[in-house]
Amino acid sequence: MAATVVRGQNVDIRMWTRPDEVEEFAMRQLQNISALPWAVKHIAVMPDVHYGKGATVGSVIALRDAVSPAAVGVDIGCGMTAVRTSLTASDLPETLRGLRSRMESVVPVGFGQHKATAFTERDASDWGAFWRRFDDLTPAVKARADKAMHQMGTLGGGNHFLEVCLDADQSVWVMLHSGSRGIGNELAQHHIAVARTLAHNAELPDPDLAVFLAGTPEMAAYRHDLYWAQDYARRNRSVMLRLVCDVLRAEFPHIAFEEPISCHHNYVAEETHFGEDVLVTRKGAIRAGRGELGIIPGSMGTGSYIVRGLGNPDSFQSASHGAGRRMSRNKARKTFTTEDLEAQTNGVECRKDSGVVDEIPGAYKDIDTVMANQSDLVEVVAKLKQVVCIKG
Repeated sequence: MAATVVRGQNVDIRMWTRPDEVEEFAMRQLQNISALPWAVKHIAVMPDVHYGKGATVGSVIALRDAVSPAAVGVDIGCGMTAVRTSLTASDLPETLRGLRSRMESVVPVGFGQHKATAFTERDASDWGAFWRRFDDLTPAVKARADKAMHQMGTLGGGNHFLEVCLDADQSVWVMLHSGSRGIGNELAQHHIAVARTLAHNAELPDPDLAVFLAGTPEMAAYRHDLYWAQDYARRNRSVMLRLVCDVLRAEFPHIAFEEPISCHHNYVAEETHFGEDVLVTRKGAIRAGRGELGIIPGSMGTGSYIVRGLGNPDSFQSASHGAGRRMSRNKARKTFTTEDLEAQTNGVECRKDSGVVDEIPGAYKDIDTVMANQSDLVEVVAKLKQVVCIKG
């Protein structure tokens, strides 16, 4: 669909969804973002848009010599990784509960962490240099080094997941969604709090939209910690993928894996748009430059998409990060039952208890509608349907 333009305060708001379908609080947030004096050209709003802390989830913001940590999100570097295997559906056992159990045994979920560190030289060759950089992070997280090491290669909770999926050709895929775990969250919360204290942010319509300005020590400190956390998130997904692939190798010795696809969807990038060098924050959005592969997941039980970017300049070469919530977690718990969850995840080997009712497909927007609304942002490479879904 063509984007709808809504008049903003400093710049306009360009939306890949109908404005009347966006919740009131989210629209108010978008208006607040459009008032930022550092905003360039317009705000790009993805079709999975919904309310978030400070900045709306599903927003892409280009700022001139400034960055808002709330426009990145508190799970810095959160994103997706997927890989197609040589297996087909016929290779899988009739009952998938055992496979799910073996995958859960190697990847801690929820608040869990590894008893011994899980990262190895099979995942990267520069772990020593990476962990030495921890010493240069803000002193506020210095006591968290051991926890960060033991959470490397863990899933977390909420909307994070690990799945086994099938595509239309019945090829087996592994897909996972996670971020920078507790350390990324603590870094984000610290810098959001610092930004709120700066004098140039005093008149902003929402204190949580506070920004750092180029050339300041606060900006330098944030970008240093941010890029480390983004790297942590990327490595975290890589370690998990290797752990799961090892389970599959033990189960299916003949298995082969293609090159993984990986993308952040809560991050900052230095890019050039409309002839200007800017800092782009994608919060709940992936980069979709022309020819670039990306992953757009739906909710548990509905399926996901592997996509190729079309490089649309009006979206700052971006696309949605998923289906997007249509109701809060609290409302979902009050609206749906475990019986609803069982019905909506029929055919998927997954948790079906009260602890994940807030992740029920009915709490999310329809992924196929979201994809239709961004047909000018990405093209579909493959549609995946999960047969195993692991959540914390």
